[in-house]
Amino acid sequence: MNIVAENIERVKQTLPSGVRLVAVSKFHPVEMIREAYDAGQRLFGESKVQELLSKKPVLPEDIEWHFIGHLQTNKVKQIVPFVSMIHSADSPKLLQEINKAAENVGRVVSCLLQIHIAREESKFGFSFEECRDYLRSGAWKDLRHVRFCGVMGMATFTNDCKQIESEFLSLRSFFDEIKKDYFPEDSSFCEISMGMSDDYLLAVKAGSTLVRVGSRIFGERVY
Repeated sequence: MNIVAENIERVKQTLPSGVRLVAVSKFHPVEMIREAYDAGQRLFGESKVQELLSKKPVLPEDIEWHFIGHLQTNKVKQIVPFVSMIHSADSPKLLQEINKAAENVGRVVSCLLQIHIAREESKFGFSFEECRDYLRSGAWKDLRHVRFCGVMGMATFTNDCKQIESEFLSLRSFFDEIKKDYFPEDSSFCEISMGMSDDYLLAVKAGSTLVRVGSRIFGERVY
């Protein structure tokens, strides 16, 4: 068994049933993605449109590509024809653009509402209040080609486990709130994407259903 396969197995053993692993392959070569694929991994996360477009054609067609990085509106139409899920729907404008591009290709694209839970300004996402206002407005109901599947958030980059835990719990609580208020009968609205290589165990404890793990599988990135 190669090192990538061993790492995937190690991570999967720590995940309870119902929690899915998104192997974050950004900045890692195609060969390593193939090793992960050969070990049975099918969900991969990329955060740069150009990199995803260069990798997709040379890798197996049954890979589920999840887009996890900040997505510019002018790049949306390049990934909408094939992407399985966009974790980073962080504004009404972006959601409209995704809807328009998806309608043009006859698809419905699964999206997560990205919520800003960290104390770092550099991270993207709706604030809790902005997201409440957006859902309250009802404008999202007109987006027939977007499937709202849940929420995504990134914790502050810190060694303070208590802070990370409280940020994850705040996202879990927000998910429960908007699920009850806006998506009570919608079985698609079921995902909480939180947790990365250093904090995914805390995220799982707080209720994550999708963990985005990169360096723990592929090693440190080469930029």
